[in-house]
Amino acid sequence: QVQLVESGGGSVQAGGSLRLSCTASGLTYFRQRMAWFRQAPGKEREGVAAISTGYGTTYYADSVKGRFTISQDNAKNTLYLQMNSLKPEDTAIYYCAATFRTNTEGLREDDFGYWGQGTQVTVSS
Repeated sequence: QVQLVESGGGSVQAGGSLRLSCTASGLTYFRQRMAWFRQAPGKEREGVAAISTGYGTTYYADSVKGRFTISQDNAKNTLYLQMNSLKPEDTAIYYCAATFRTNTEGLREDDFGYWGQGTQVTVSS
């Protein structure tokens, strides 16, 4: 069983920055990819960024390319999301996710079987 705990959310003005963290525990060695998803009020959850735990290959949603950076510290079992140039439309609950499945790509929600409880990010104009 894998447990994921996010932290680092908060409120910031447009143009500001935040860094989210996600610490994983339990069977962490076998996870293949980690990702960040988000869900805004009244909207479906959407993928933000993903990273392969082995090669560090990254994938980003078009809406965050050039502004967000996903990274990991495997020694600390921690995933990060550096968010710069934040916009009001980035306001959402951000979730950390993990998958043990091999050969996944992109940001398909169904590929990820383990989820954190979420952390709120609010960007004001």
